[in-house]
Amino acid sequence: MDMVNLVIQRLLKYLVFMLCCIVTPILKLQYFKKRKRIPAIKNQLLLISATEIARQIRKKMISSEEVVRAYVERCRDVNPVINAIVESRFSAAIQEAQEVDKLLASTTKTEEELARETPFLGVPITVKESFAVEGMSHMAGVKKKSPQKATKDAVVVSMVRKAGAIVLLVSNTPELCLNWETSNKVTGTTRNPYDTRKIPGGSSGGEAALISSAASIAGIASDVAGSARLPAMFCGIFGHRPTSGLISTEGHKPYSHDESFTLYCTPGTMVRYAEDLSLMMKIMCQSEETWRKFEQKVCLKDMKFFYLEDCCVVTDSISKDVKQAMKKLRIHIETTYGLKVEKARLPAMKFMLNMASLMLSVNLDDIKDDIKCAGSSRCLLEELKSICGMSQNTLSAITYIIMKWVYHKLSESYEREVSAKRDELKKQFEELLGDNGVLIFPTFVSSAYYSNETYPNIFNFMYLTVANVLGIPATHCTMGLNKQGLPVGLQIMANAGNDHLTIAVAKEIDKAFGGWQPPPMSELQV
Repeated sequence: MDMVNLVIQRLLKYLVFMLCCIVTPILKLQYFKKRKRIPAIKNQLLLISATEIARQIRKKMISSEEVVRAYVERCRDVNPVINAIVESRFSAAIQEAQEVDKLLASTTKTEEELARETPFLGVPITVKESFAVEGMSHMAGVKKKSPQKATKDAVVVSMVRKAGAIVLLVSNTPELCLNWETSNKVTGTTRNPYDTRKIPGGSSGGEAALISSAASIAGIASDVAGSARLPAMFCGIFGHRPTSGLISTEGHKPYSHDESFTLYCTPGTMVRYAEDLSLMMKIMCQSEETWRKFEQKVCLKDMKFFYLEDCCVVTDSISKDVKQAMKKLRIHIETTYGLKVEKARLPAMKFMLNMASLMLSVNLDDIKDDIKCAGSSRCLLEELKSICGMSQNTLSAITYIIMKWVYHKLSESYEREVSAKRDELKKQFEELLGDNGVLIFPTFVSSAYYSNETYPNIFNFMYLTVANVLGIPATHCTMGLNKQGLPVGLQIMANAGNDHLTIAVAKEIDKAFGGWQPPPMSELQV
């Protein structure tokens, strides 16, 4: 399999290179589009972490209502520029905030009791539209004759609400989350606040654009194949893909009864400030044993650090910006903690394309109802119609159907071989990292793309799929802006069950390198 795999990957890389030579110059013409800037921040409450907001609300230093109103106003200010909101519930959110303030005025509970029982009391959050929020749109970017509303909350949404959070809105996602860009036939295209000519990534692009615009402080996202980490990379925030199985996927669209679905797909979180990752994970996860880990103090000096800059033959090399970000972190770890950051050897990584293809071939329950050509011979015709703008479905969704059809034509023996390679890679991770090690790894090869550049660069997403294939935690960490003013960063990965390690490193990165840097904004009109 090794030799055949190498030949196929080299051939695919050559074909994609030829495609890039033809298509990329045309796509780069988007450079000449006019850039728009988001409005300036008016309220300093928007620059406080969710953890600190919750603390100040409990102490009655600020009211939940004033925080919610500040975010409602900010959402209204920035959405005309970034187009990230599918449906809002601003009036209901303000009413819920008023109820929180009344409760705090009359409660006999101590601050410690409130922090333990409702740690997010009065804090506004946003939710990716692929998660059910009762009474809100739950289309996941699918165009239908009549709008589909959620009849009850997804499990993860109900858990966050139980912790006291107030849902402001549901945010934009590509059709059935099947794209690394955020565009659909219902809400349209979400734009990157750092450069509106470029994409915010996907599929949690609406969440990322809102959070980086200071229009949200924290959000519920999902990570099917990097869906929480790529938008975090392109929009300069933090995104966490948890260990598989920690958080329920019930109420997410798409969903699958295939037993491998919950290995690959998991709810995750995106935040502007790394200190909020632990609190969000404690609220969202179902395991008491796991959330207790987030209360442990992690000493980075007792950890092992490794790095790897490449993925597999078919991917491009990482850009100078990403390489420099990784180097800066390695130097910081070595000089601050006196540790050696060693280069990792993971030989089975070269089969990542095969593993990712197997992962993406999982059967989704929603496909037959929501994608017009699913299961039929009309897919190629529908693909052509989509390229010409004549299909009700997006190009990425139809391409997924075709890819899945092709993959299912492969033999069962091939699938067994790929599964064996996955097990081999997982074992290599376990032996390398143990329970106190992390891997510094590229989230993606470069900063944000122009619209549709993801198609000729599709294989570069292998960097993201490693964590999904193995079901391990990965945290994207922003490392500042490049010379073009676009965010760059990297991801920290660990073995299953060690989310607290990747998040501890994320907090260190936030502190050492400045974390979120605001997008360019228009001057405040006085």
